[in-house]
Amino acid sequence: MVKELERAGLPVVHVCTVTPISMTVGANRIVPAIAIPHPLGNPALDKDEEKALRRKLVLKALKALETEVSDQTIFED
Repeated sequence: MVKELERAGLPVVHVCTVTPISMTVGANRIVPAIAIPHPLGNPALDKDEEKALRRKLVLKALKALETEVSDQTIFED
């Protein structure tokens, strides 16, 4: 699905916990997530820390979305 959306001219960010799978399916913009059961958060954190963590991931994904790429790119910290 990611490749088809890109092919249609819509930039896509694939947020995932297992980046090799994203590479295999051909995602162009890849943002590593936290953990398989909780990709966009960590329930062990308190409310404010969890919010900061989620915000950081979303901002990273938005930055990846606005970045022009020609090859598959993993957006690390």
